[in-house]
Amino acid sequence: MEILLKLTNVEKSYGERKAVNKINFIVKEGEVLGFLGPNGAGKSTSINMISTIIDLDGGKIEFRNKDITSNINYFKKNLGVVPQDIAVFGNLTAYDNVKFFCSLYGLKGKELNENVKESLEYVGLWDRRKEFPTAFSGGMKRRLNIACSIAHKPKLLIMDEPTVGIDPQSRNNILNTVKKLNSEGTTIIYTSHYMEEVEAVCKRLIIMDEGKIIEEGTIDNLKLKYCKENLEEVFLELTGKELRD
Repeated sequence: MEILLKLTNVEKSYGERKAVNKINFIVKEGEVLGFLGPNGAGKSTSINMISTIIDLDGGKIEFRNKDITSNINYFKKNLGVVPQDIAVFGNLTAYDNVKFFCSLYGLKGKELNENVKESLEYVGLWDRRKEFPTAFSGGMKRRLNIACSIAHKPKLLIMDEPTVGIDPQSRNNILNTVKKLNSEGTTIIYTSHYMEEVEAVCKRLIIMDEGKIIEEGTIDNLKLKYCKENLEEVFLELTGKELRD
């Protein structure tokens, strides 16, 4: 697989605290990469730098061999972000929410309407398209969040804790959506506090702690390397911390 995203010596500080300390990793085209770390590890800061929400203090991020800072519009058109906090408008219908976010990428007319319909069908909300998110369950709101993030058909999708606080049925729906998106060619960076989710959708992992990458590899290889039966035990041995507080 070709390299889609590459981070080289990326760093970020807040005052004297080094939140991210010269990390290096790649994301291969077509993979679902698990991105894990305990609270305060620098994971969210790294995600926000990739998402261009915050600036780098040093280093470089490249998308398809092009520096994202000098090709920002090209990168953003190919990037989708499912944020940890639900980001939809309560005073817009589900349809209009997706249409608004999709239109930000320059889509219009027939193509825009087709993409909106396809995205809502993808997450199982087409029949609820005329309803307002204020009437939705937590799981439905998160599915709408995903629809808003994929309507422009990004090549790279960042999913930051997409199943927080939802019921098992909605969680399964979202995990199936992740698998389907990936099978159709979307590259995904997936963060979660639930190891069973990571094992269900990811093949390769990057584990951060204290601003540094402390381990990476396939799930099977990491279990073998540390002689552990499950991923949670590997994580605990590496960090000395539980993934969830």
